Amino acid sequence: MSWRMPAETEPHTCTWMAWPSSGYTLGDDPDEARQAWASVALAVAEFEPVRMVVDPSARREARHWLGRAVEYFEAPLDDAWMRDFGPTFVVGPAGLGAVDWVFNGWGQQSWATWERDARIARQVAEWAGATVIGSDMVNEGGGIHVDGRGTVLVTETVQLDPGRNPGWTRQRVEGELRRTLGAENVVWLPRGLTRDYGEFGTRGHVDIVATMTAPGTVLLHVQPDPRHPDHTLDPVLRGVFPTDWTILDLPAPEGLEDDGGPVDHSYVNHLVCNAGVVACTFDDPRDAAALDILAAAYPGRRVLGVDARAIFARGGGIHCITQQEPAIPGGLS
Repeated sequence: MSWRMPAETEPHTCTWMAWPSSGYTLGDDPDEARQAWASVALAVAEFEPVRMVVDPSARREARHWLGRAVEYFEAPLDDAWMRDFGPTFVVGPAGLGAVDWVFNGWGQQSWATWERDARIARQVAEWAGATVIGSDMVNEGGGIHVDGRGTVLVTETVQLDPGRNPGWTRQRVEGELRRTLGAENVVWLPRGLTRDYGEFGTRGHVDIVATMTAPGTVLLHVQPDPRHPDHTLDPVLRGVFPTDWTILDLPAPEGLEDDGGPVDHSYVNHLVCNAGVVACTFDDPRDAAALDILAAAYPGRRVLGVDARAIFARGGGIHCITQQEPAIPGGLS
C-alpha cells in the first residue's frame, strides 16, 4: 500500500497532545509546566479539536486546567512530548494510517523513561481508527518535516544516531521513509541547534531548525548574534537546500542565555492548524516581527502566540508537544 504524510498545512481532524504528569517535564514547578501545556492546548482549540492523552493519576489536574476545552483519553504515560512518542499520521487508499516508530527515549538518554510512552502510538492509532504501520527504525515526529509532496527534512545526528539506529545508512533510512511516509526526496541537514545536544536535548531535531511552508519554500532558523554558537550554523544549513528553493529567514529571539547556557529558542517550532498558526513567543523584542513573518508565510491563517519559555526550559517547544491528525478526503476517518 502507498502511504503519504500530508503537509501540516493540509486540513486536520484534530491535534493530539499528552498531559504532563511525571518526570523532568514537571520539574521543580509542576504548575508552570501545566500552565504551559494548557496554554498551548487552549490556543490550538481555537482552531480545531484537541484530544488530550492523560495518565490516570493526573485526570483531576488536567480537568482543572482544561475543563471542557479538550477531549480526554486515558493511558499510562512517562512524559508529555506527543510529537515524539505518538504516531506519525499518514493517508492512503484505505484512509488513515499511523506510523509506529520505535521510541527509545531520544537515543536512550540516561534521564529518560519510555516503557509507557513507547506504547502510546498504537493506542492513539486505535482511538483514531488508523491502520498501524510498524517500523523498525528509531525515530521521533520532531525528527522529520514534510511538504506533503514527497520531500522530507531530517538531520544526520538523529536518524543516523548510534543511540537510535546503530549501523543504519542513509540509504536504509531513506528506504524506510519512502515506505512509511512516501518520501521521494530526503534533504539531510548535518545537525541541529547547539542546546539540543545538551543533557535534555534530542540530538538535533529538525523541527526546531527548519520547516517547509510549501514545496520548495523553507523557513530557516537564523541566529544573527555572533556571540551565540548557532551563529556559525546558518551558512552550513543554508547550503544544504537546493539552489532553486526559496529560503525565508526566521531570526532567533534576542535573548541568548538562560541558567542552562545558550538557549535554543526558536520561532520555527510552531504548529500549523486549521486556519491558524500557534507560535512560540519568549517575551522578547523579536516576538512581534516573528509573528509577522509567520503570518506572511501562511497567508489566510491567524497567528496566535503562546509563551513557550517554560516548554523550552524542559527540552522542546510547541511543535514538540503536539501532533496533528490529518483529515481524510471524503470523511473516511
